[in-house]
Amino acid sequence: MSKQLLLPFVFFLLTISFSFSQTQTDSITFVPQSQLNAAQRLLSGNYASAVTVSAYAEILYNQPEADNGELDVQRMVLLFGYRFNEKTQFITEVELEHVNEVFIEQAFVNYAIGSNVSLRGGLMLVPMGIINEFHEPTTFNGTERPAMDNAIVPTTWREIGIGAAGRFNDISLGYQVYVFNGFKSTEANGEGGLSGFLKGSNGLRGGRQKAIQSTIDSPTLSAKLDYYGIPGLRLGFSGYFGKTQATDDIEEIEGANIGISMLGLDARYAYQRFTARGQFVHASLSDTDLYNTATGRDLGSALQGFYVEGAYNLLPMTKKQKLFAFARYEKFNTHANTAGDLVANDAYDRTDVTTGLTYHIAPGVVVKGDYQFRSNASDVDTKDRLNFGIGVWF
Repeated sequence: MSKQLLLPFVFFLLTISFSFSQTQTDSITFVPQSQLNAAQRLLSGNYASAVTVSAYAEILYNQPEADNGELDVQRMVLLFGYRFNEKTQFITEVELEHVNEVFIEQAFVNYAIGSNVSLRGGLMLVPMGIINEFHEPTTFNGTERPAMDNAIVPTTWREIGIGAAGRFNDISLGYQVYVFNGFKSTEANGEGGLSGFLKGSNGLRGGRQKAIQSTIDSPTLSAKLDYYGIPGLRLGFSGYFGKTQATDDIEEIEGANIGISMLGLDARYAYQRFTARGQFVHASLSDTDLYNTATGRDLGSALQGFYVEGAYNLLPMTKKQKLFAFARYEKFNTHANTAGDLVANDAYDRTDVTTGLTYHIAPGVVVKGDYQFRSNASDVDTKDRLNFGIGVWF
């Protein structure tokens, strides 16, 4: 087939498959026990076609106090799935950020060996907290994702690994357990020293390898349990344990790697027109004094944060549209503790209060507006911010 005919043919196939693979999207839900993210919907198997297509996108406006506003197509994400047979599926997620950056966010094979167990391998989301797995724009209030998720979890966190996932419905328990490669901590700087990817302001975020020629010298363990046996309530407990990664030429240098133990608790609740959610994450980091000495960084030895949020649907339950008024309080500190001679930076002890409206004008289409009161424990001024956004998921 010629190239001139190939592209229209592929587009035609995708269009046909998509027309048979659409299902109702799971936006902010009044049944949190059954909430699915985009990849889980494709894995659900409720499709007439082997090829499935999904997408979500966010267009945002951010206006810091007394500064120019910024308009941004923050992300456009395409998901593709293929069902080889009744047991074996492949899911991939291609993300375009800010129009000019392309990433693969997920790419894994799922093999269902039984009703309660599926084996997975490839590039997957690390199951920590809520937003890292449920970050489609129609599934959370607020134009921006919670700030503590970006600084501490850190969203969107994905790595290459293998593991298992499933549900035991008779005891209302879901589980995930994986072995991943870890964060990359350092690299040689060409001057006989080390450059560090981890730092005080956003903790581990700079060490995400994102499957870009990832290095590994010691696998890490990630696990999560979800309990959904109480009507309207979903509880999650997450854990992540291991060491950071460094390349062969520097991994034995003192301070090249640190140890990580991260625990998370999360809850989602819904009753009639009221919904609520909350999250707590604590990460304990070892050998940060050696790491900071070797790299010149200011990484804290403990990261900690939490948020609580409440929302109320202002429209009658009989309406298909939803209009949530919400408020979220979050407090997070990437210098919750420090080691060695490092003095805690109060600017990293932050508090955000976000309040606004989330208007679901149709299943899978949301318009958002909110105002953020942002502060920290230092004398450094943090500007409040006005945000608007449009999100879609289909």
